[in-house]
Amino acid sequence: MNIGIVGLPNVGKSTLFKALTKKQIDIANYPFCTIEPNTGIVKVPDERLEKLAAFSHSEKILPAAMEFVDIAGLVAGASKGEGLGNAFLAHIREVDAIAHVVRVFEDGDVIHVSGKTDPFADADVINLELALSDLAVVQKRLDTLKSKMRSGSDAESVARLELYQEVEKFLEQGVMLCTKEWTPEQRELLRELNLITLKPMIYVLNTDETGVVSQEVVDVFKNKSKDQAVITLCAKQEADMAELTDEELIELDMKRTGLDRLIVQGYTTLGLITYFTTGPKETRAWTITKGMTAPQAAGKIHTDFEKGFIRAEVINWNDLVDAGSEVAAKEKGLIRLEGKTYIAQDGDVMVFHFN
Repeated sequence: MNIGIVGLPNVGKSTLFKALTKKQIDIANYPFCTIEPNTGIVKVPDERLEKLAAFSHSEKILPAAMEFVDIAGLVAGASKGEGLGNAFLAHIREVDAIAHVVRVFEDGDVIHVSGKTDPFADADVINLELALSDLAVVQKRLDTLKSKMRSGSDAESVARLELYQEVEKFLEQGVMLCTKEWTPEQRELLRELNLITLKPMIYVLNTDETGVVSQEVVDVFKNKSKDQAVITLCAKQEADMAELTDEELIELDMKRTGLDRLIVQGYTTLGLITYFTTGPKETRAWTITKGMTAPQAAGKIHTDFEKGFIRAEVINWNDLVDAGSEVAAKEKGLIRLEGKTYIAQDGDVMVFHFN
């Protein structure tokens, strides 16, 4: 699963991507410099991994990872093809969630596409273009559906028609569909449309190096997001820190807190959780979707584990570390045997038994 980094040109998207991936890319100071999406794999920070590795004296540590995609800047009129908008919107449609970067810093040396910094107007431009792009998709599907229903309709067609018409009204008003409540049945019907505005969104407020942004601005974006996440960070500072080693960061008493918060929030926004396997050879974080059963979790290691699943030995990572050893954990009754219906939990350490 992945997260697309979107926003207007020159708001700091590529700088943020560079910080996230330590990957040097073209970030020249002019619109549309990033023509093709850049993709990078980022490790998910997790202090539990280090503690488990120390507990098991592991030779290797393998963290969870997630993918970020840097998508070239959108402009007003993108939904009508302005600024190569159609191509960029197609890239956004392929990601699972959106990190919407909004510029809240002032810098005369960095060109702003509209000539002035206005974070609310900038966010509205992007959101409107995404809504208009989705509106075109919905209206096209509505036309097709209405045409088919002229020769007869069933209950599912009627439900689909009513839902699409409701969605159409929201999109005409520029409403982001991710801010609305949808039943599982409605989401299933909407899934086939692959709507951009239905994807979960994280607002990333890109500040200057002071890291200061007014609470009023943050509150406005929290209200806009309707329970979606809002993260503040300085992309330039994070990119500079990304060039330093961990030892240099410690020496300078600096932390990558902004990036870590974004990565972890992205992981959560995608509905992902982590379980662990640990031993002398390696300690590894495995990424699964929240709600997966133990056999499905086992399948992330190998499909044979899922097909032949018998049971799993399960213990919370903290309980294992606190016990001091696996033997002590078993003596205390902390390690449980779970069957096929067990729902894997974030932080589980699991050993699978299979045919």
